[in-house]
Amino acid sequence: MLKEIYISNLAVIKEAVIPLEKKLNIFTGETGAGKSILINGINAVLGQRCSKDIVRTGCDKAVITALFTELSEEVCEKLDELGISHDSEEITVTREISADGGSVARINSRTASASLLKEIGAMLINIHGQHDNQILLDSERHLQILDGFGGDNTLLEQYRVTFRELQQTARRLGELKKREKESAFRQRELNEIIDDIGELEISAGEDEQLEKEYSAAKNSENIIIAVKNAVNAIIGEDAANDMLVSAETEIAGYTDDNAKLSELYERLSAAEIELSDIASELEAAADRIELDGQRLDYLADRLGAINKLKRKYATDCDGLVKLYDEACKDIMQLEGSGDEIIALTEKREQLLHTVTEQAKALYEYREQLGKKFAEQVTAELEFLNMSGVVIAVRHEKGKLTVNGMDTVEFLISANKGEEPKPISKIASGGELSRIMLALKSVIADKDSIPTMIFDEIDTGVSGKAAQKIGIKLRQIGKVRQVICVTHLSQIAVMADNHLMIEKSVVDDRTETHVTQLDMNGRVAEVARIMGGDNPSELMLDNARAEIEKACAED
Repeated sequence: MLKEIYISNLAVIKEAVIPLEKKLNIFTGETGAGKSILINGINAVLGQRCSKDIVRTGCDKAVITALFTELSEEVCEKLDELGISHDSEEITVTREISADGGSVARINSRTASASLLKEIGAMLINIHGQHDNQILLDSERHLQILDGFGGDNTLLEQYRVTFRELQQTARRLGELKKREKESAFRQRELNEIIDDIGELEISAGEDEQLEKEYSAAKNSENIIIAVKNAVNAIIGEDAANDMLVSAETEIAGYTDDNAKLSELYERLSAAEIELSDIASELEAAADRIELDGQRLDYLADRLGAINKLKRKYATDCDGLVKLYDEACKDIMQLEGSGDEIIALTEKREQLLHTVTEQAKALYEYREQLGKKFAEQVTAELEFLNMSGVVIAVRHEKGKLTVNGMDTVEFLISANKGEEPKPISKIASGGELSRIMLALKSVIADKDSIPTMIFDEIDTGVSGKAAQKIGIKLRQIGKVRQVICVTHLSQIAVMADNHLMIEKSVVDDRTETHVTQLDMNGRVAEVARIMGGDNPSELMLDNARAEIEKACAED
């Protein structure tokens, strides 16, 4: 519960220490005294967004600290998860708002984000303000209220587990089917790559090895051709050797008488012999050079095929090998998705059957819950001086969502015999407040949130209806800590702890003070609410009587 609030430099509140008790805490005060500032301060420590404008003029910062005690098991578990100590089941939550617009939040002196304050705060306090009445006008929120009334979310949680699994399965199945549809072209592309490259069985770096071997083989062929051409030039038809023989023949008849010709003849004969020897050695050298014509053809063809693929796929030999491996992997995945589609289709059908059955069970549970809810809220409304008003729950089946197959809307019949209609079309502001109070009343013991705050719950009501609201708040205060801001005496007299918010001028500056009232203070304040400033003795006596009557009814 909220044990105490400390406020410093928050708007017109210079400093205030506000003690709160376990049951019904009532704040009263004249209009403009600063009751809304108190609610703003509580909202700040709950992590709500706050403006720098709430910092008291001339001050560097505003500070709000809230002391929470008797923490619930849920809150303790969350604090343990966050590593925040909570000795004696107490924590302090502090929010500092700087005049320059920044803010700092702390839980037990440990810095915390506003979102963390909001998460923890939602477990500690439930605030009902005028805007919360809009929940009643939003039919989409009615299912949430009905489930909150039930208090047992076992069926809903089981359903949601299955529903989310169904969603994930359907999503994966959709992705695979889309991929399968889009993959027809991709499969053709991959198969072409596999056929092109796989047929050659290319290995990494093979093109370089082939180039070297082909270059060596081609060089051998060229050598052999050159040698054969050389031999043919020496001893072939009309070759050099035949010319030498002709030259010898031409001068042979003149060598005896001419020493010079004889010397030249000898040299020609020697040249003939030398050329014959050279031709023989060239032929022998050519025979020694190995040349595999078939291998050369193979190398030329394979290099041509590989180079063609390199040009086609704009990559080198290693790139072709990588492209082939990736294509094989991708094609297996594409082909394997068909098996996964079959398996997921079967799983989806099973999950759809299961989730439908769970949704039916949830629907039946809510159907009974709706009847019980309508009866209890109608009874509460009758107590709150709305006799003849009947709440009904329109409960229909719709499509499967994360909340089940249910559509729920609260209907109201303002007068006996009238057909129930949507709340948004009938209820006034005052009626909305009382309907919301009735709802809060029937779900007060359904959750673990220890503190409920009602701001302007008395809007649009007076007289006996206000008295009934006060009684109902006091009843809720028996199972929850209740904090209420009111301007009605019928509600103020019900307080277990009455605090007065009043404004005064100190040193030419307005200050708001919060005072915890004793019995005499309560009597004076209730009398002021009843009859204005300077109440008569009769008004004071009436105020005391009303307070004592409220206390006696416990």
